[in-house]
Amino acid sequence: MNDLKETRIETARKGIITDEVRQVALAEGVQPEQLSQDIASGLTVISRNVNHDIKPLGIGKGLKTKINANIGTSKDRVSLDEEMQKLDILVKYGADAVMDLSTGGPIKEIRKLLIEKSPISVGTVPIYEAVVRTVEEKGSISKMSADTLFNIIEEHAKEGVDFVTVHSGLTLKTIETLREDGRILDIVSRGGAFLVEWMIYNDRENPLYEYYDRLLGLAKKFDLTLSLGDGARPGCLADATDRTQIQELLTLGELRDRAVEAGVQVIIEGPGHVPLDQVELNIKMQKEICKGAPFYVLGPLVTDIAMGYDHISSAIGGAVACAAGADFLCYVTPSEHIRLPNLEDVKEGVIASKIAAHAGDIAKGVKGAIDMDIAMAKRRKALDWNGQIALSLNPELVKKWRAEVPPSESEVCSMCGEFCAIRTVEAALKKK
Repeated sequence: MNDLKETRIETARKGIITDEVRQVALAEGVQPEQLSQDIASGLTVISRNVNHDIKPLGIGKGLKTKINANIGTSKDRVSLDEEMQKLDILVKYGADAVMDLSTGGPIKEIRKLLIEKSPISVGTVPIYEAVVRTVEEKGSISKMSADTLFNIIEEHAKEGVDFVTVHSGLTLKTIETLREDGRILDIVSRGGAFLVEWMIYNDRENPLYEYYDRLLGLAKKFDLTLSLGDGARPGCLADATDRTQIQELLTLGELRDRAVEAGVQVIIEGPGHVPLDQVELNIKMQKEICKGAPFYVLGPLVTDIAMGYDHISSAIGGAVACAAGADFLCYVTPSEHIRLPNLEDVKEGVIASKIAAHAGDIAKGVKGAIDMDIAMAKRRKALDWNGQIALSLNPELVKKWRAEVPPSESEVCSMCGEFCAIRTVEAALKKK
């Protein structure tokens, strides 16, 4: 284990620009001095555990929107080989981070294998393992001890996990507000549900909130980024932007301040299911309450009826969220709400989220975001099919479809054929 003297925030506050900061700045096309200032202020994080040898991942102000893809086993479906294949696919199609959400099988072994093989940032939700272990040993979630939860968080950090989701903002007060609100879907966050059960049956405060300073101490040892989870996120449009969600967000804002003051990197997680006209409001509200902290959103899904196509619903909401200032998108796959995603679901989910993030980056003026679109336009003008294939998000698919075009229309698309608009106008403009 590396001996960490200072966290990134503490180093940045001294005006020291590290090689790691320079590396991220070069990749993002920003000035290292500004990036370092943003890290010191809690506006940007670099997600890399001191015990994980990967390219550092910058998330936050002025940087390209990043994509996370979830994988992991359930009790009903356990295959290490399949999960590692999912890792290969999500890396191939451009995910920037991967989260292990395993709740079945050899959880510890899966996580260690993922950390060993992943070339990108790895995140986990430690309460999942804490609950699984407690249920196996004691038969009930309510018998989980605070020590069990914090010991598992430390295990994850020691092993090299780069960021962890911790639902520290879900408190007894949040539950009281939830009871008063009368939601259609009370709590849909799995980690949030575990904590609600634990708090109610034990009549005690959430240990991740009550002992938050202990959590900060663990994070500092490894420069572990805390992703403050939205355990009370809305699970349907009708519950969006209600008092329960806002109550938790206000708490997350306070916890953000305590983390940054302590020198711990933090990002804030957000909804969830949100009507399209409320997406921008949610982003700007979070940015205000949490003082510009990086915002990590699931989707948002802008309709509840897109089962089988939730990656499309998510991409619509994600594009609007990114344009409004979201920094990190968690992908949603076509199988969301239905089953554990398979290999094809993972691919489709990543591509849909990449489209959303890219569209949002163009809208908010991220440096260089539109460059590939200009390059694609030039290749279309030249009817350069190989160039277009190379720039596409799924080259294999485009290449396959082009192979189906008749030889007589090999220079154009088979939709326009001899009436290709590009060729028609180009020929007309050459006439004097």
